[in-house]
Amino acid sequence: MSQPRPDEFKPPPECPVFEPSWEEFRDPYAFINKIRPIAEKTGICKVRPPPGWQPPFACDVDKLHFVPRIQRLNELEAQTRVKLNFLDQIAKFWDLQGCALKIPHVERKILDLYKLNKLVADEGGFDIVCRDRRWTKIALQMGFAPGKAVGSHLRGHYEKILYPYNLFQSGANLLCVQKPVQPLELPGSIESHDTKEHKLQEQAQKQLAQMPDMCPTARRAKRMKCEVGVGRVPHTPGRKKTETSSTSFFAVLPIPVLAECYTVSLCYFTIPVLKLHLSVVMALNSLQTAPCVPQVDLVVCLVCGSGGEEDRLLLCDGCDDSYHTFCLIPPLHDVPKGDWRCPKCLAQECNKPHEAFGFEQAYRDYSLRAFGQMADAFKSDYFNMPVHMVPTELVEKEFWRLVGAIEEDVTVEYGADIASKEFGSGFPIPNGKFKVSPADEKYLKCGWNLNNLAMMNPSVLTHVTADICGMTLPWLYVGMCFSSFCWHIEDHWSYSINYLHWGEPKTWYGAPGFAAEQLEEVMRKLAPELFESQPDLLHQLVTIMNPNTLMAHGVPIYRTNQCAGEFVITFPRAYHSGFNQGFNFAEAVNFCTVDWMPLGRQCIDHYRMLHRYNVFSHDEMVCNMASKADTLDVVLASAVHKDMVTMIREEQKLRDKVKKMGVFHCKEAKYDHLQDDERQCAKCRTTCYLSAVTCSCNSGALVCLYHINDLCSCSVTNYTLNYRYTLDDLYPMMSAVKQRAELYDDWASLVTETLEAKLEKKKGLPVFRSLLAESESRRFPDNDLLRRLRLVTQDAEKCASVAQQLLNGKRQTRYRCGNGKSCSQLTVEELSSFVRQLYNLSCSLPQAPMLKELLNRIEDFQQHSEKVLADEVPSVAEIQSLLDVSFDFDVELPELPRLRVRLEQARWLEGVQQASTQPASLTLETMRRLIDQGVGLAPHPSVEKAMARLQELLTVSEHWEDKASSLLKARPPHSIETLSAAAEKASGIPAYLPSCLLLKDTIRKAREWLQEAEELQASDGEPMMDSLSDMVLRGQAIQVHLEPLDRLESLMVEVQEWKESAATTFLQKDSTLTLLEVLCPRCEVGNVGSPKRKPKKGKESPKNNKKKTPRLNTLSDVEKALSETKDSTSAMATLEELRVREMEAFSNLRAANESKLLPTADCMDLRVCVCQKAPMGAMLQCELCRDAFHSVCVRDPSDSCETQLWLCPQCQRSEKPPLNKVLSLLASLRHIGVRLPEGDALHYLVERTVNWQNRAQQISQSCNLPELEERPGTPPTLTSWWNRTSHAQTVFYTEQRCIPLQGLSRDLEELMVEGLLLQVSLPEVQSLFHILLDRASSQHTNRCMSPTQDESTDCDQHMQETMTGSEKKSKRHLEREGSDAERRVKDKKHSHKRQKMNKKNLQRRPTSTSTSSSPRSDFSQSDDSDEEMAVCPAERCQLPEGDEVDWVQCDGSCNQWFHQVCVGVTAEMAEKEDYICVSCTLNDGHMRK
Repeated sequence: MSQPRPDEFKPPPECPVFEPSWEEFRDPYAFINKIRPIAEKTGICKVRPPPGWQPPFACDVDKLHFVPRIQRLNELEAQTRVKLNFLDQIAKFWDLQGCALKIPHVERKILDLYKLNKLVADEGGFDIVCRDRRWTKIALQMGFAPGKAVGSHLRGHYEKILYPYNLFQSGANLLCVQKPVQPLELPGSIESHDTKEHKLQEQAQKQLAQMPDMCPTARRAKRMKCEVGVGRVPHTPGRKKTETSSTSFFAVLPIPVLAECYTVSLCYFTIPVLKLHLSVVMALNSLQTAPCVPQVDLVVCLVCGSGGEEDRLLLCDGCDDSYHTFCLIPPLHDVPKGDWRCPKCLAQECNKPHEAFGFEQAYRDYSLRAFGQMADAFKSDYFNMPVHMVPTELVEKEFWRLVGAIEEDVTVEYGADIASKEFGSGFPIPNGKFKVSPADEKYLKCGWNLNNLAMMNPSVLTHVTADICGMTLPWLYVGMCFSSFCWHIEDHWSYSINYLHWGEPKTWYGAPGFAAEQLEEVMRKLAPELFESQPDLLHQLVTIMNPNTLMAHGVPIYRTNQCAGEFVITFPRAYHSGFNQGFNFAEAVNFCTVDWMPLGRQCIDHYRMLHRYNVFSHDEMVCNMASKADTLDVVLASAVHKDMVTMIREEQKLRDKVKKMGVFHCKEAKYDHLQDDERQCAKCRTTCYLSAVTCSCNSGALVCLYHINDLCSCSVTNYTLNYRYTLDDLYPMMSAVKQRAELYDDWASLVTETLEAKLEKKKGLPVFRSLLAESESRRFPDNDLLRRLRLVTQDAEKCASVAQQLLNGKRQTRYRCGNGKSCSQLTVEELSSFVRQLYNLSCSLPQAPMLKELLNRIEDFQQHSEKVLADEVPSVAEIQSLLDVSFDFDVELPELPRLRVRLEQARWLEGVQQASTQPASLTLETMRRLIDQGVGLAPHPSVEKAMARLQELLTVSEHWEDKASSLLKARPPHSIETLSAAAEKASGIPAYLPSCLLLKDTIRKAREWLQEAEELQASDGEPMMDSLSDMVLRGQAIQVHLEPLDRLESLMVEVQEWKESAATTFLQKDSTLTLLEVLCPRCEVGNVGSPKRKPKKGKESPKNNKKKTPRLNTLSDVEKALSETKDSTSAMATLEELRVREMEAFSNLRAANESKLLPTADCMDLRVCVCQKAPMGAMLQCELCRDAFHSVCVRDPSDSCETQLWLCPQCQRSEKPPLNKVLSLLASLRHIGVRLPEGDALHYLVERTVNWQNRAQQISQSCNLPELEERPGTPPTLTSWWNRTSHAQTVFYTEQRCIPLQGLSRDLEELMVEGLLLQVSLPEVQSLFHILLDRASSQHTNRCMSPTQDESTDCDQHMQETMTGSEKKSKRHLEREGSDAERRVKDKKHSHKRQKMNKKNLQRRPTSTSTSSSPRSDFSQSDDSDEEMAVCPAERCQLPEGDEVDWVQCDGSCNQWFHQVCVGVTAEMAEKEDYICVSCTLNDGHMRK
């Protein structure tokens, strides 16, 4: 955006704009009175009527004709016109001397000759400026840049153009004319005369030599050349010049100017340049030779009296006087070519009085339509765009540019002051030519119709008898672009109202009435020359001045753009001016209200001083109103009474003065019957009404009593005092008005007294309300006094209400703004001002003292707050108490935000203090949080100090935290000495530092660990593995370099390697057992592989539960017990206890398994093996637990079938390494020197093994058994045999032999059981097994041969005893645990349907059944069997149920019976075809091979 030029017009501020409602718009005078307090401050205001108020335009556009005024814009502005007048004088001065003025250029700008002349004059004149060398200063003052030698150029132009004019103005050039004419000298004195003349000529030549050439080289002096002849000289002193020149605006100066000269066509240079001539008088040669005859007396110079140098003699074209060019002041160096005037003629021409400036009337008569076409064409051509598109701001700036431009001449026309009485108003009027529609009849009587406004009852002008065109009758104004109305105030300083009917806007400028004298003073100061010639210049409406200039001198100026349909009102003595933006039509009228009365009388005095005529007689208007006192409004009557008091007092003083002067003749004069111009004062042009003075010498002349001395030269005694009323007539008129106004005056005086009462004389609010009620009841006019009373009452009521709210603490402020403060709270200053306002009110309010006391409390609060805020570390409770107190004040306290901020600071400081006093809780996070909170606080020294300390503590803490953390994380770890040194330094930090605390704790743990390691090393016994492992783990967790830890870790590695070696030695492949579980005696026997025993365990009798004591029930209990033992002896005792339990458990288990396999049970209900199914097919019986297993479930096909000791998977827990390997393991463990449960268990296993060997040796000796040694097994045989006891008989088909328990002594059985329980491979166990197996076979053979009792040996007796004990043990077991099983078997017998063989099938194969050698045949032939039992040997037996199940017998070598449904044989196939099972089919195939 481009910056405005320094000289560009800057619009003044806007004046008020009012938009009345329909109610307010109804009465124009009431509305104007209402807005007057606001609008009179700006002088002008704009009123927009309510929407819909659009009066019709009543003028006939075609019939309205007018002659506009011509306005040359650059002649309107006061300062521009002064410059133009000055240039006219300069041009005229040089024109009369035969030269044409051409304005020079300096620095490419036209030289402002007026400003140059004024600045030189202000500096003291040309001589002083030259002497003091002030030309550079003048150049700077004229706006030229320094350093370009502009001053010398200005001096040259001043000396050539302005200096001669100033000499002429000072009268110095007339000195040459006042010199006496030299007497005619004798011939003897001719020489001296010639010498003097030569000296004068030399002096003139010197002066001319100082000046540059003033004329072009082409110009030359005009001289009359002498013809060759004797005694005759052509003498034509009175002849006319024959040379003429055409009229031009500018001719060429006879003085040198700058090369860049610019001829400007200006309207003010239309002065005709006279063509000057020179009449050269030549002296005759013959007369020169005859000195006795003075023939040259007729052509001598009037200055020097000499006729010599005839070529330098100038003849005046006005008076024909002769002058030498060098005798003039200043001298001329050459003869002018044009007409020339001598100094006397020049003074006569230039001193002629100037004509008063005014607007010329145009030569054309316009109709409204024609003027509009011309105006639109002008604006469109000037701005080169459609008229409606030109911005008002652009027109405004261009107008003021043109007004101040000397070099541009723009002329416009303005149809102003067109009488509406002659051409018709723009508003409709009753009985007018314009026919009003019924809808528009309301505008005929509307108060805003300017034809009605001036003459409405509230207007004072209704009492003026004559119709005053322009005041009481509206004037019309037809404007065009740039047409303007100059600065003026309305006649008699009245109001004016202007309505713009239609067209483009009118721009207004106004100054308030109080600035009128200031505006006049500024214009007199800036353009004094205009006021010298026209003292009442501002009343001529011909002068304008830029508002920016006036504003620069302190005059308040306001502006507005009046658009169509808007009113502009000017107030009394408010200067206003403006211009039109384009073609428009406006109408204006004056009016006067009651408040204007004092100003109207003041205006008459002002007019008298200016000798300006009156539009009407103010005294006559007042007397007319007084004569109708009974009908006057009370307010108007009061104003008239006051005006009459002033008028009568002044009139009485003047009449007394006249009488004292000697005027004794008096007579009555009916001045109201005379025209205004017939009764004007001859001196001041005031319209006389009450009195005047005349003289008998001139009956037509009269003067007012102020100018009696200016009437004539006659004696005062000849004067006559003419009066309209005597003083005795005036007093009754004033009394009548007074009586009319008394009612109002009494009320007004009481109101005035009430409003102006002081201190304790003030009345209460009820008095004010009663006065208002009285004004309403008596319908007093709505004037300033009533409005003031109403305003004071309203203010008092508002103040009382606010004061009461403040006193009640009833906060309008319960609804808070977003910032926590009330939307309508008072500040303390406002409250103080409000209290002062209460005391300054004209009304006395009871709340004022109480509010004063509240203010004192608030001030005490503020003082206390300031004291608290000044504390370095204030108390939180104290600040909070102050804030609590503040809630009682409904005032905006500036201390509250500061207190809240300080409260936050105090709380923060308190939090910091509390945190500092509790270092254990002062964490890094707490410090960061406090610092973050402190950053958000307002700055304060205490906060900053605490922040600095906290930040320093945080920095140190973070440093040591990081250092402690890095020390703890270091790899390899630091020594305990390094960590102790760092911990000691960090211990002085008053904060909770987890890493530092962890460092201290680590050091403590390290020291404790080292001490424990020393104690462990100093102890005699072997350390326990758990404690050693715990120490290693704890040592590894300690982030300190611990020297013993490496040794302990290596020890742990050795132990772990030993455990791995032991596990490899003992544990089977894919074993789920642990090493300890394998090495220790079993604590849980019989639960694995027999899920039906688990419920039985839970169903044990309460008797057994009661007998329970804390025992080693699980492996974890065993491990814990071994770990807690202090030495190996305790461990051995624990394991021995466990062995006893193991032996007892296995004894019970063996008895239970033996009992369940008795033939008393239902074979189909029996559940054996790991699969928990019924016995069928080839079975295996565990030698240890005595339980039966399916061969296909537990035997690996790759196993050999030779007769050997067989243990079930549950009983075969380990690989059972040989004893020598076990001993080497034990030795290596002892070499390591660490106790561990596995080591104790291994140690106990070795001892147990050795003890068993010893016992086995003892028992073999006592029983006369063969030497226990390893022997080869017998070939496998498939036999069916009976294990019989005295109570039961068990029959099943086994693939290998088992030691029968019948007849086996208890010692041998326990020895065999314990040998099988040993997890060490001993040849003695195998030997014992074969011995017992062979012995059982031999006993069975002997029984078959019916041996006698006597043949039994001692050992047999011992075994019998053993058998008997075993049977008893089995019986006890059956009694204790078998009762439930027998009950279950019996229940199942009744609940399950028996499977029976189909008799038909059995009958079909009599041969097979009779010749079968299978165990099933033996089983079917059992004598003790109550029912037939059969098991299908099919791999996937479907266990069919029902009353009848079809069977089929294998026709191969096995002769086994199968369910038909299990082998896929139907009844028909079984009857017609042979069936061979899968096993026989395979065996037959092998045999064929």
